[in-house]
Amino acid sequence: MTAARLGAYALLGVVGVLVAAAGALVQAAWFPGGLLLALLAIGALCYGGAKATDTRAGGVVPAGAWVVSVLFLTVSRPEGDFLFGAGAGSYAFLLGGMFAGVMCATMPKVSQPGSGPARLGK
Repeated sequence: MTAARLGAYALLGVVGVLVAAAGALVQAAWFPGGLLLALLAIGALCYGGAKATDTRAGGVVPAGAWVVSVLFLTVSRPEGDFLFGAGAGSYAFLLGGMFAGVMCATMPKVSQPGSGPARLGK
């Protein structure tokens, strides 16, 4: 594994945390459009990460960072403050984001068009 690939994974993880925080705020503020926007953001990040790195890990890293961040944001504080309300939109954001991350992380890799069944160089 090269340093560039590790750097790309680290960047995808940081962007996953930022998308989680932004999505948590947007999904409640502009319901239902904000919910759709937040779910599209995590889906696009995971799909783009998998395509950019050409590995499944490129989709798993931002999805994992997103899940950990969102679960951290759901914890209430001792003062009683919390970021997510107990509504259908919050649950749709949590479950829909997890579904989008898993779906993008487990997508099959499609072979290049025009390539034969044999490996290159054989």
